Amino acid sequence: MFGRLFGRGEEGPADPYALPVPRRKNGMYTVEALGDTRVLALLEAARAGDWEAVTAALVPFDLGRDHQVLGELADVDGVQEWIGRAVEEDKEHRPEALLISGARHIIWGWEARTSARAVDVSREQWQVFHERLQLAEQQLFEAAELRPEWVTPWRRLLTSGRGMSLGDTVNETRFEAGLRREPLGLELHTEWLSHLQPRWGGEQGAALAFAREASARAPEGHRLGCLVAMAHIEDWVESDDEDCLDRPEIQAELAQAARRSILHPDYERRPGWHGDFNIFAMALALSSESIVCRRVFHELDGAYTTWPWTFTARPEKLYAHYRRHA
Repeated sequence: MFGRLFGRGEEGPADPYALPVPRRKNGMYTVEALGDTRVLALLEAARAGDWEAVTAALVPFDLGRDHQVLGELADVDGVQEWIGRAVEEDKEHRPEALLISGARHIIWGWEARTSARAVDVSREQWQVFHERLQLAEQQLFEAAELRPEWVTPWRRLLTSGRGMSLGDTVNETRFEAGLRREPLGLELHTEWLSHLQPRWGGEQGAALAFAREASARAPEGHRLGCLVAMAHIEDWVESDDEDCLDRPEIQAELAQAARRSILHPDYERRPGWHGDFNIFAMALALSSESIVCRRVFHELDGAYTTWPWTFTARPEKLYAHYRRHA
């Protein structure tokens, strides 16, 4: 029925690496390991501290370009306890070890800082935060030097640069370095979108203008279209008005962006595609758009990713609420 209603074509061949859908709770489930068996094997090796198994599991991926796979590794608690040995001992895979360690130390640094307001972060927390970010910067720069074609170090350096308040000039240089390697990368652009937010010193409206311009440069079916949805979510986070996106022009813009990107026939559902759909699901739901929002939730079929719902106080409950009413 939904295929006829929304113009959905025939299903493509089954993904041989897709993880089985787990038992559902209230019709939804959390997507683990980007929904991919190969990523799951990689994460299991990382959790076990088995560097040899990690390098073997990395073979199908280009860690220097795959932001999502690197992000999954960086989120593994405990990697910081053993990755330093791999950096020092494995000369062949030193660039990968440096990249993983640098990305992990940024996450680990933010764990020490916490998400509290700056005025509520203790002096000791700030010290640990900066120590971990400084080490991350050293390792990421070395990884970038060893593999000049890689873009993922530059995306992560934008995160550390923002955390260490290095200023616009430094961060613009890093962003431009990333753009030379990946002109249409969603994660790189999303990182810069955060930099442009008023809470990080940006001007009101600059982030949305940037998102519109960048998305317009992308071909139809490209995931960079998610940037417009992310910009509206960021505006909602900044606003004191929970209904600030509930406007016809925003609904129309989000619907058009979804049709031009994730709902376009040329969009490729690679590992992590659920995250792209969750970005649009949240933005469309917050805007009270009803037609395209319904289709996006239908395509997700209950698949929930923590990002970007973690911007809210009760992310899973909010997802479930909007899914029921889509």
